[in-house]
Amino acid sequence: MDYEIFKKIVEEKFLSYMPESYQEMEIRISPVEKVNRKLDGLNLLKPGANDDIAMSPVIYIQDIYRHYLETGDLQAVLQDAAKSMDKAFQKMAQFSQIDLRNIKDNVVFELVNTAQNEEMLKKMPHREFQDLSLIYRGVLGIDGEEISSVVIHNGLAKVLGMKEEDLFKAAERNTWRIFPPMVESMDAVMREMYIKGGMSPQMADSMLGGTPLAQAMWIISNKRRVGGAVSMLYEENLHKLAENVGSDLYIIPSSIHEVIAMSVNMANPVSLAQMVAAVNMEQVELEERLSNQVYYYDKELREITLATDTPNKRLDGVVAEQKTVYEAKPARSR
Repeated sequence: MDYEIFKKIVEEKFLSYMPESYQEMEIRISPVEKVNRKLDGLNLLKPGANDDIAMSPVIYIQDIYRHYLETGDLQAVLQDAAKSMDKAFQKMAQFSQIDLRNIKDNVVFELVNTAQNEEMLKKMPHREFQDLSLIYRGVLGIDGEEISSVVIHNGLAKVLGMKEEDLFKAAERNTWRIFPPMVESMDAVMREMYIKGGMSPQMADSMLGGTPLAQAMWIISNKRRVGGAVSMLYEENLHKLAENVGSDLYIIPSSIHEVIAMSVNMANPVSLAQMVAAVNMEQVELEERLSNQVYYYDKELREITLATDTPNKRLDGVVAEQKTVYEAKPARSR
């Protein structure tokens, strides 16, 4: 069945798969602005509840539909979705005991694409940086690899009594503490993968050889490798890397989780941008794409600027009708 028919069936049948304690609740389906995309969110609310202030977990019908397309078993898919909703309500009950004022000590940065998220950004405090925007999250808890957080929209910022400037200062401190930034060579990352796969350290070393600093590629992320692209904004790490490499850097936005840096002497930024756009469309999930552009780090000025300005500003394949001519920002001669 097509998506619209599936959505109607979910709206009609979903509640019957929930436990008895939920049967008096009402199903609400409404569009939800998520990073890089708009989804149909399903909530369960008490009768007469105000959608704007009522607390309820959200599950997304597009995700349920994707599961249905994979399995073809509508009943099993709805049962799984109902279990997920019940589990989310139980987790929400734990977080309901959290004093929202404590979020002030756990505000962190998240980096998103501006053009792709124009509507979402209207509803939350943010700060633009080149073709990207910094938004803010409040970390509610970390359990192993699972991180629970909430996006700080305008309403929550008002409850917290924090303006955008306050959020920025808090996130500048907390992101470094909660998600320590990390710079690793591609060789080191590959070596770790080989060894985890069962290869001996000696064999891994012989496979990789040893790339000279000036020719190496460097992954910039955080120790949890979640939302790590924002780590490139901690400029002292970039400066140290550029000094070690001996040149300015091009920065490739691999995903919202990491970026890749390399010497400007290694490649042409226009070619890099074409590669980034192709990889985004073919290999990176829409919700994890960061940008189709390439960035330039000047180690003397100690600043990041755009190295390219390609017409494909959005990340979903929609290109502006008026295509502009663009040129690469050249590496400065030494």
